[in-house]
Amino acid sequence: MPEGFVPVTLDLIDDYEAFRQRTPRRSADYTFTNLWGWAGYYGLSLGFRDDLVWVHQSAPEPRYWAPVGDWNAADWESHPEIRAGVTFHRAPDELGELLRVRLNGRVRTDESREQWEYLYDREELATLSGNKFHKKKNHVNGFRKMYGEDYRPLDNRLNPRGIEDVLALQEEWCRWRDCENSPSLQAENDVIFRVAGNWGRLHHLTGGSLYVEDKMVAFAIGEALDPETLVVHFEKVQPDYRGVYQAINNAFVVHAGQGFSVINREQDMGEEGLRQAKETYNPVGFLKKSRLVIAPEGD
Repeated sequence: MPEGFVPVTLDLIDDYEAFRQRTPRRSADYTFTNLWGWAGYYGLSLGFRDDLVWVHQSAPEPRYWAPVGDWNAADWESHPEIRAGVTFHRAPDELGELLRVRLNGRVRTDESREQWEYLYDREELATLSGNKFHKKKNHVNGFRKMYGEDYRPLDNRLNPRGIEDVLALQEEWCRWRDCENSPSLQAENDVIFRVAGNWGRLHHLTGGSLYVEDKMVAFAIGEALDPETLVVHFEKVQPDYRGVYQAINNAFVVHAGQGFSVINREQDMGEEGLRQAKETYNPVGFLKKSRLVIAPEGD
């Protein structure tokens, strides 16, 4: 990791969150849950400065992500990361626009469509009203008619065995999807076990689940991204139950999404099947991200 950077450890959560809360455009990539969960896989580290926190990735190759903090108040020229040839990945487009002004045009942007985060109207996903959601609503109603609707929050007080059931379902899901032969699915499995296993220490998390005959058949895990937005980090189901995908999507938004107006369901990572699935829920917009390249002065 670069000099002055430190590993992403749980004891940094409050210090990091103080900077993240001041970030003008908050991406799901930069929640502490995401950084800490994936820190081992990507070799992530943090560089704390007076006005910003920088994120560095060392695997599979070294690269910087965008910094978090109050971009508008930052003294950009004072940061050693701002130098010719450096590329910042997963950078919200709003940061690119700001840096083009602050650095007198010395920023080139390359669109990262695979990193765009899908944004949905919470009310639409909760009610599934109208023709564009007709099939989704039929699936949800079919699930409820066949299996009932036993929704339980992931709350140690209200559902003491909830996290245990999450891990059991995730393990079952991984056997079904053959995670051992897929590095990306195995990595995600490790992250889910890490996050769920530290539920009480990641105090920003919220979660929900569906049970059929007292067995968990679906779960979703997310958190508040900002006062208006709930981000969904993970969503897994037991696929033998007809309509279960649509049912957990809807139930989580109805219950955990109360008080929010926007649902962020993260990016598709360039996977065509995932892109098509996300598009069927009719996004109302995207949190667009790009690669930012710092050019030499005078270019």
